[in-house]
Amino acid sequence: MNIRKEIKRVIAVQAASLFELTKHIGPDYEKAVNVIHHSRGKVVVTGIGKSGLIAQKIASTFSSIGTPAIFLHPSEGVHGNLGLIDKKDVVIAIGKSGESEELLAILPFIQKIGAQIICITANKKSTLARHSKVILLTPMRREVCPLNLAPTTSSTMALVVGDALAISLMKLRNFSPEMFAMYHPGGLIGKKLFLKVKDIMRGGAHNPVVSIKDSLAKLLIEITRKGAGAVSVVDG
Repeated sequence: MNIRKEIKRVIAVQAASLFELTKHIGPDYEKAVNVIHHSRGKVVVTGIGKSGLIAQKIASTFSSIGTPAIFLHPSEGVHGNLGLIDKKDVVIAIGKSGESEELLAILPFIQKIGAQIICITANKKSTLARHSKVILLTPMRREVCPLNLAPTTSSTMALVVGDALAISLMKLRNFSPEMFAMYHPGGLIGKKLFLKVKDIMRGGAHNPVVSIKDSLAKLLIEITRKGAGAVSVVDG
């Protein structure tokens, strides 16, 4: 097997599938964005298996760009974690077939709570679709997996749909670089925009200072006492 040729084929098939998906972006996609935009609660993203991993990434993306979101594992949901869902929330449920038992088990209870369900699925006739207020269909011919079994193309499509929803909401909310930095204080952008010298400098009693006329012994004592790796040596 030509490995490089196979890698190029996989990428090409994935890209073609995403291009094909653009032809199916209809009113439901716009409706999904508006439902989340007008919601007064958070977004709860759920799925099982590979869909669950995609759901975690989508929830993380939503939260990082201004839409509070959390991942709910379906199996944990039926054992108490459904309590994190409020009637004001929007639930995004991901399932290629829409028939995974673990996911279907929590849907009736989500409906009883009163949260709105948006699904991302390749099967518009699935049980998941029937339980959903908004259906985001991701039709596909086959997985790029040679056995047509491992979630590959379907996972990519679900991830891209999640990103598209998040970015659309980001634009609707006029999410600025300053807001991005607020949610990413540990990143380079956050530090550039918000971190000031005063936030990390030592000052007052915490700053080790000695006079230029002090002894070396006093200098070492001052460094040790203040727990610093250096000392400020000042003149009059």
